[in-house]
Amino acid sequence: VQLQASGGGLMQAGGSLRLSCTASGRIFSIYGLGWFRQAPGKERDFVSAISRSGDSTYYADSVKGRFTISRDNAKNTVYLQMNNLKPEDTAVYYCAATTKYTPTSRSYDYYSWGQGTQVTVSS
Repeated sequence: VQLQASGGGLMQAGGSLRLSCTASGRIFSIYGLGWFRQAPGKERDFVSAISRSGDSTYYADSVKGRFTISRDNAKNTVYLQMNNLKPEDTAVYYCAATTKYTPTSRSYDYYSWGQGTQVTVSS
């Protein structure tokens, strides 16, 4: 499956952004999906994941209560709604696909990655 992320941009602290990741290729609904982010000079970190059906989600502690992951299998798209953004959320955000049945935070469980979209949050 090929993934294309979009929706990044520049936002002030406290604002909101919604990222989208659209898939093409194989059947979208058979994949679990995740979002990761990488800040300059840092390793890629897990942000959130969602199961194939969308009934199970998983969040990093740093975004819990502020970010919401969802998916629309009819549109082959996964979303990341980001509210109350903080400067420390600044990073390139990547979506990824996994064949794991349950949401997973382990990057090595994901076999297909999108190209990333930049999110910059100013203080």
